[in-house]
Amino acid sequence: MASEHDQLAYNYRLPNLNAALGVAQLEAFIEKLNKKRQLAHRYQKHFDSINHVSIFHEAEHCQSNYWLNLLLLESESIELRDNFIQQAEAKHIITRPAWAPMHSLAMHKNYPRMDNLEHSISLFKRLICLPSSAQLMEQLECEK
Repeated sequence: MASEHDQLAYNYRLPNLNAALGVAQLEAFIEKLNKKRQLAHRYQKHFDSINHVSIFHEAEHCQSNYWLNLLLLESESIELRDNFIQQAEAKHIITRPAWAPMHSLAMHKNYPRMDNLEHSISLFKRLICLPSSAQLMEQLECEK
């Protein structure tokens, strides 16, 4: 006879192997965070001087982990965005568009949504995700 559950529950236990992996990752956390911040500042220095694009900066009184570095095109053009991505790829720089808005995904087409989603659509057309790995900064330092 199969048992049936009558409510949703979660298992938040952390196995010893996962805990050991987490502790090992924490040992390198500050160094990786500093590398990601250095990379973001390098992007900012470069892109701040280019017209028609902007790069995200951390807000005043905040400290970003720069998990993701985003470039924002002034023009609302998927073609321009995709052209930028192709040109970067030709130089062996992997960039990609930001994630598609949830309401535009086929799996969500029948779900309720707001009528006014122009802002999310505009951002999707203009955002480019730049490489954000801490290892990238390490590679740049080795090239010096």
